[in-house]
Amino acid sequence: MTADTQARNRWFAIVATRLAAVAGAVLGLILIARATDWPDKALGVAIVLAALYMMAVVPRALAHRWRSK
Repeated sequence: MTADTQARNRWFAIVATRLAAVAGAVLGLILIARATDWPDKALGVAIVLAALYMMAVVPRALAHRWRSK
């Protein structure tokens, strides 16, 4: 695997984690909007917060892990 191919695959992995986090946040927002009782709303809030955390931390951690020396 060449360096360019490896860099492209890593970039795709970072973008995929960001997209998965956005999809999770949207799912949580839909759950919050459609929930009728508070346990379902609390689950939606937890999903949104976890997705926002994933969106902020995981791509940065991957980039730090894969940083060239």
